Amino acid sequence: MTALSLEQKYQQSLAENSVLREENASLQRQLDWFKRQLFGRKSERLLAIDPAVQQSLLGSLQDLPAPPPPTSDDDTSATKTSPRKTREGAVNDAGLRFDASVPVKVIEVAPELPEGVTQDDIDVIATRSTFRLAQRRASFEVLEYRCPVFKVSKEAPPQATSAPATLFDGSLADVSFIAGLLVDKFCYHLPLYRQHQRLQQAGIQLSRTTLTQQVARAAALLSPIHLAQLEHVLQSQVLAMDETPIKAGRKAKGKMKEAWFWPLYGDHDEISFTFSPSRAKAHIDTVLGDHFNGVLLTDGNASYARYAEKRPGVT
Repeated sequence: MTALSLEQKYQQSLAENSVLREENASLQRQLDWFKRQLFGRKSERLLAIDPAVQQSLLGSLQDLPAPPPPTSDDDTSATKTSPRKTREGAVNDAGLRFDASVPVKVIEVAPELPEGVTQDDIDVIATRSTFRLAQRRASFEVLEYRCPVFKVSKEAPPQATSAPATLFDGSLADVSFIAGLLVDKFCYHLPLYRQHQRLQQAGIQLSRTTLTQQVARAAALLSPIHLAQLEHVLQSQVLAMDETPIKAGRKAKGKMKEAWFWPLYGDHDEISFTFSPSRAKAHIDTVLGDHFNGVLLTDGNASYARYAEKRPGVT
């Protein structure tokens, strides 16, 4: 082999330099794109990037044209003549949105009048409304049912009017309180001890044991709904099942027992949570049994495979 001449080395260097310039420009465009997603103006949407597909996203960005330089809000070189636009559906420039179910408290603001001028001396020609979002303390109330005791005649025995029935016999809680208790605990993850503290701050004295009993009794009432939904979920052609550890029950002082939730996700976008104190295969046999036939999506737990071995209808 003959040594490369100076001219050949020069041409090779030019070619390598051109490739490096293109790669550098491509990487710079990708960097600028990521900067706009993280630190761009509010009008630019922040795109969530899945790390699993990040490499393919980078590849697709290589052919993107260089974006035009952003214009600054403080640019005084051009005269801004267009009026400020409010956000779609907003009631003011701050972008506040709310529907008709939200109560609105109207507060009349007295004008600041010059000295010697009274309210009767001015004519209000218009009113401008400014909306601000406020918060009030969670409120509770006690319902007092005044039930009359009456007689239809002097000789007739007195008759008492019964108060409306409660959700549970012997309970002092209205159904609205029970519903709020469950929603706060299971939908907004507000533990009972915090709800108990909130009740105390509102001037209502209830024991935490009472709250726990109310939740347990309400859960028993909802059990038929859970069973009906579970039955419908098991009719799915494609079913996903998993096991998730939780802490439930007291094991010793300062220690909790480990138990398991076994959620089932059906092809009608329904989730049914089943519970077991262990991770044993017996729970799969109990819940699924011979009720399910179709595709079962699981993780690498061998218990699912052993369950499907004896059931030809399960893949």
